[in-house]
Amino acid sequence: MRKEQLRAIVFVLVAFMLGCNEYVIVGVLPDVAHEYHVSLASLGYVVTIFAFVYALSTPIITSVAGRWPRHKVLLALMVVFLIGNTWTALAKGYWALILSRMLTATVAGAIISLVLVIAAFVAPPAKRAGLVSWIFAGFSIASVIGVPIGTLVSQHLTWHDSFWMITWLTVIVMGLLVWLVPKDTPQVKGHLKDQFALFADRRILVGITFIVAVCAADYTFYTYIRPLLTTVLGFNDTWLNWLLLMMGIFFIIGNKFGGFLADNGGVKRLPGMYVAMTILLALMAPSFAWPWATVAIIALVCVALAGYGASTQLMFLNIAEKEYPQALDLASSLNSIFANIGISLGSLTAAETVRFLDLTKVGYIAALYGALATVLIMLAAKWRNQS
Repeated sequence: MRKEQLRAIVFVLVAFMLGCNEYVIVGVLPDVAHEYHVSLASLGYVVTIFAFVYALSTPIITSVAGRWPRHKVLLALMVVFLIGNTWTALAKGYWALILSRMLTATVAGAIISLVLVIAAFVAPPAKRAGLVSWIFAGFSIASVIGVPIGTLVSQHLTWHDSFWMITWLTVIVMGLLVWLVPKDTPQVKGHLKDQFALFADRRILVGITFIVAVCAADYTFYTYIRPLLTTVLGFNDTWLNWLLLMMGIFFIIGNKFGGFLADNGGVKRLPGMYVAMTILLALMAPSFAWPWATVAIIALVCVALAGYGASTQLMFLNIAEKEYPQALDLASSLNSIFANIGISLGSLTAAETVRFLDLTKVGYIAALYGALATVLIMLAAKWRNQS
């Protein structure tokens, strides 16, 4: 196997590792609630805080880190990630869990941003969209494999053991990065003010707001996916793991479909998909009387939720390469930054929906975010080639 192929596999492994760390908590929330004697609504804020810190720290670290070689920064951030995840595995109380998740979130976004920009340099232009879509698919593979296994481990051992698995995976990934990450990717250094000029571009602004809306729609129902599948739809724990596996498979399908769209029109091909997603989210609550109809709706929604990544990522990178080369690293982080702002908003919305309404209403609220996302991606498609 050639070194380029090994690098691609390692880049996907990094995304898989980060995805496991971010998503496994959703599958084990009921077990954490039982151990710490806190409510599910309170633990929903763990997801919110993680996403908020992720979104806040990523642009700062990514911009400042541009002063040093990317491979050294990436390995340093991996060490911090290892410490944070291990702290989560050891956490004995609610606040220890919160603080450990905050530490991990501080570096997770910068790690995937650096991997994406390195991948953009090492991949031939014709294969860039495919590699980017595979890296995003690493997060979906975490849903396919990591979340169900983490949930299963939590059910039969403890939720702490789920995070210990991620710690050992991180050690392996770090070793592979030391061996394979390129040490000579070109960098354009500039002042922080020059890098943040990116946010004055209306194409960037509408693109990142679209990502916030899509991910808010996602986490308005996904934050409580386990009680939704078990308590509302009545599936047992065995079916739960199979259904989580199914969701992950459809996320991968969405990622690869997104890679196809990125190679064949990019963002201009996305609006129809998000019209369909919004309609499906609105139909979620009426479908609860027929559990398998709800499962089918969730599967199709997963495809749409994962389908934007490659198109928006390449749009941001192309704009930065042509007009803001000093902000290329920051541009590479926009998907992850604003996805986590959306996750934070969605998980907060989910917690408040459960607190003031009930779990069966999350689909309606998610549909409102879906409608906003549809309008925004229409604008992005209209403006994508304008300066």
